[in-house]
This record gives sequence, C-alpha cells and structure tokens, in this order.
Amino acid sequence: MSISVPTLAAIRYGFGLRPGEPPPQDAQALLAQLPPAARAELRFPREGITGRRETAEKIIALRRAEAKATQNGKPNARLRQTTQQQANRLYRGDAVARIAQAVTSPYGFHERLASFWADHFAVNADKNLQMFMLAALHEAEAIRPHLAGPFRDLLKAAVLHPAMFFYLDQNRSIGPGSVAGLRNGRGLNENLGRELIELHTLGTGSGYGQADVRAAALILTGVGIDAPRLDIGYRPQRAEPGAFTLLGRSYGGEGRGEADHRAMIDDLADHPATARHICAKLAGHFLADVPPPEVVAPMVAAWTASDGNLTEVYRAMLEHPRAWQVGGAKIKRPFDFVVSGLRALDMPEKQFEAMMAAAMPQPDDEDEAPRRPKKNAPRHRNPGFARAMTIWALQRMGQPVWRPTSPAGFADDAASWLTPSQLAERIAWARMAAQWLAADREPADLLADALGDAAREDTIRVLGQAPNRVHGLAMVLASPEFNRR
Repeated sequence: MSISVPTLAAIRYGFGLRPGEPPPQDAQALLAQLPPAARAELRFPREGITGRRETAEKIIALRRAEAKATQNGKPNARLRQTTQQQANRLYRGDAVARIAQAVTSPYGFHERLASFWADHFAVNADKNLQMFMLAALHEAEAIRPHLAGPFRDLLKAAVLHPAMFFYLDQNRSIGPGSVAGLRNGRGLNENLGRELIELHTLGTGSGYGQADVRAAALILTGVGIDAPRLDIGYRPQRAEPGAFTLLGRSYGGEGRGEADHRAMIDDLADHPATARHICAKLAGHFLADVPPPEVVAPMVAAWTASDGNLTEVYRAMLEHPRAWQVGGAKIKRPFDFVVSGLRALDMPEKQFEAMMAAAMPQPDDEDEAPRRPKKNAPRHRNPGFARAMTIWALQRMGQPVWRPTSPAGFADDAASWLTPSQLAERIAWARMAAQWLAADREPADLLADALGDAAREDTIRVLGQAPNRVHGLAMVLASPEFNRR
C-alpha cells in the first residue's frame, strides 16, 4: 500500500483529514501554515488574553481578601466557594474551546506544534485556583506566539510566565541568605530550576548535576509574580546574594540583579545538549517513539546554523526522506484521537457549534453531572452527551486538557496508550459517534473521508462485512490505521 504525501501530511503532521479541507501538499505547505496561524484568532481564553488577565486578577483579589478575613477570624465560606466555581467554569470552558480550536483550524501542523510545546512546557490546571484560570493563558500567550521563532524566545516566554510560577511554586522560593530569607526563615524551592534544566532544556543524562540544579534555583530567586497584577517582577530582597556557577559559567556577584536569570536561560537555550534534547523529542513526537538518528542529526545542524530558529528545525525534519516513509509507529494520543474523529465526522457547522456550546459550563452548574435534555432535543444539544464526546472523553482516556500528571507532560509512546482500558474507551467513543453524529453517513464514505488512501485492504474488506451501518461506522474510527500516524 502506498500513501500519498498529502494524506500523510494531514495525518502524521496534522489532526487528520477533514472533508472539504484540502490537505497540505508537501513539506513547504506545512511550513507555510505557521505565519497565518500565528495571526488567526484563538477560541481560548474565551475572554481573550487581556480579558482573561483582568478576570483572573479580580478572582485572585477576592480570594486573597477572603484569606485575609479568615486570618482575622471572619471567614467567608460562600465567597471561597463562589470563586472556586468561577475558576472551575473558566477552565472547563477553555478546555472545550481548545478542542474546538483543533477541530476547526485549517492549520493542522501549527495546532500539533502548539500541543507539542504546551506539553513540553507542561502546567497543570488542577494545581490551584489560579491555575484553573491561567493554564489556557499560558498556551495562548506564551507558547503559540513563539513556536516558530528562536527557541530562546519561546523558552523565556514559557518559563517566565505566571502559570509556570504558580505551578512550580516559584513564589515560594526565597534565597536563604537574602534579606527576606534571613528575616522569615523561609528557603529555596528548586522546582523551577530543576525542570528548567531537566525537562525544558538540557534533558536527563546530559551531564548536569545536583549542584547545577541548585545553582539554577538560586539564580532564579528574586523572580516572582508581582502582585496584585499577574506580572513577573524582580524583588532584590528575596534574591540570594553572591555569585553562582552553572555548567562552568558564572552568574551574579557584585552586579547581582534581574539580568542574571535571563542570561542563564539564554545560555541554557544555546547549550548543545538543548538542541539534541529538543530535536530528538520533536522527531520522537512526529515520527517514531525511538527518534531516528538520521533525522535528528540534520535537525541539530539546522538548529546550530540558524541559532535555534525553530522553523528551520521543523524544515530539516520535514525535508528528510524518513519523514515521509509509511510506518504507523506512532499511536494517536487521546486528544489527537478525539479531534481527528470529530474532523472526519465533519458535522455541519451549526450542529458542531451547538454541541460545543452544550459542552460549555452553564451558570447553574453545581458540578459536571449531565443535565436532563429538553424533550425531543437533538442529542448533540444534550450537555451530558456533548461533554461525553469532548472533555469527559479525554478525562476517561487519560489526557484531560492542560492536566498532565507531572511537569514532564503526557506520555508520548505507544506502550502508554495501547492498553485494554484505553482501547475500550476509544471503541465506546467510536460507537457513540457513529450512532449519534453520523446518522446519514455510509461506512465506506467515512472511511474515505477519514483515511483517504491510507486505508488498508484488510480494513476495507472487513468493513464490507459489518453487520449494520452503525457498526461499520464505528469500525472506521476504531481501525488500527485511524488510531496511528
């Protein structure tokens, strides 16, 4: 079986084929998506970036006022509950919008890159009230505007963001020998320093040691969220004084100040180990669980020649012959599976938007239990069904939006997702989709729309033996080639 380049481009480098949307024709077409995608309007945060910052600041201010009142013996449980519910609803609305963004965007490669980088710089909305409101902002404000430029710009934007600071407790990190540290006895938190080196830049096994992790954490002291606004600021009284050596380079000293942590981040971005780590991770995400060395090497060379320009790194990957060889070694993660399924189903726009609206949290929602639908209302307008096809499906499958189990992000290997429970959930989703969202489709038509010339002969043969139409439709979405890249 031979798969055409456009089909492979849509499936391997995007979120799959969608009827009526021409697939990218080649590597250049994929790269051409990046500039217009960066200018396109996002569906999340739902109030926009400025609006979300304003909303978050107001809710955080209310929570702080309640905390202060509690300290003074006047707790307000109702206010605390209300602010938590507001933050929860913001997250759930953003999560639905994130799914809709990936389904409807014509820039599949850009969407995949956004998902990759949001996972590389993972934050978890479950951390606290602030994170429920800031996880979406982190991707929209820090990740997406920088994913096609110099890596050092993306690194600084992603790491020096309030969402990352809240997630990794950077505001709790105080230099032990600083004015504030000596005054209140609080000390160093190494979380951000460790993840900056281990996950975001050099990677494990690159030669750094615990002394380097501690040095990075000490250099980062003084940097925090400048309340009451969600801005990153530098507070000298919390910064550890002195000079620090990290990977043979010195920072601080008599001129200890705000420039130190930025110089350190730039140096980590430029380190050769960072290029190798990031390029291998990109190749591992798009091509194979074990990154092909013959692809990683030219990617690293492109990184070095372009001073870390990510577009040139992507180009080196896409222009390598190995990038277009058929393999199917990569299994779709749950987010990719649900999004590509909704794209292949190609619901009418009004119906799709109605389902997304039904999945959104409502002002009277006390929890995430499905509400009783109106009598004779279409299934896609039922909030319970709409959520079961989107945010609840991802939660059951183990990849809820912006809620990874650790700063390392979600697993990206076949073994983690090829489990009996995972496959059972995918089959259940495929059956629901076939029964309620593809009422007027024929299995053969869905197969052509979803897979094009990637459909295998045995799948076509088995599909022809389906006992009924709904079973056949579900078989398409549950087929091996639909679940792989």
